[in-house]
Amino acid sequence: MPQGQPENVPNDGLTTRQRRTRPLVVVHTGPGKGKSTAAFGLALRAWNQGWPIGVFQFVKSAKWRVGEEAALRALGEIGPPVTWHKMGDGWSWIRKSDDDHAANAREGWAQIKRDLAAETYRLLVLDEFTYPIKWGWIPVEDVIETLRERPGSQHVVITGRDAHPDLVAFADLVTEMTKVRHPMDAGQKGQRGIEW
Repeated sequence: MPQGQPENVPNDGLTTRQRRTRPLVVVHTGPGKGKSTAAFGLALRAWNQGWPIGVFQFVKSAKWRVGEEAALRALGEIGPPVTWHKMGDGWSWIRKSDDDHAANAREGWAQIKRDLAAETYRLLVLDEFTYPIKWGWIPVEDVIETLRERPGSQHVVITGRDAHPDLVAFADLVTEMTKVRHPMDAGQKGQRGIEW
């Protein structure tokens, strides 16, 4: 894309401005690090544009305090609102708990559907949302149909490994994070300020 020029212009009847401001579905997937980090960076850009932000975390525990949450919540106090929802128990695929993870995920998705219908946010970050889809807790067909029919100009970012092929085919922008090397390969656990 030299000098910001698209490689082709579709014959869709839209003006350049209409095409440029069309709401997007973005998917960050793959085995590499940085999927959520990229989504939160995008949320910072959206906040700077004056957009209300909704973050829905589907796997990370409500007990975890991550830097992105602290920063975005603080920004939400001085500018456009930032709302943060956690539906996970933390690493729910390896931990046993009394929580019904599937029910929590379905309730989280029901809340997202309500917020999309109400146009509560201009940007929604659905962090680790590929997992409840992969595990069959939330039907990918429902996700795609809901996102296709969402009103207004709401952008949606979905993160997580193993994004469903139908979701990848539907999304407007898909980035696959590929791991080349990670300190965990050499036995080093995640560290403060890098992983959280």
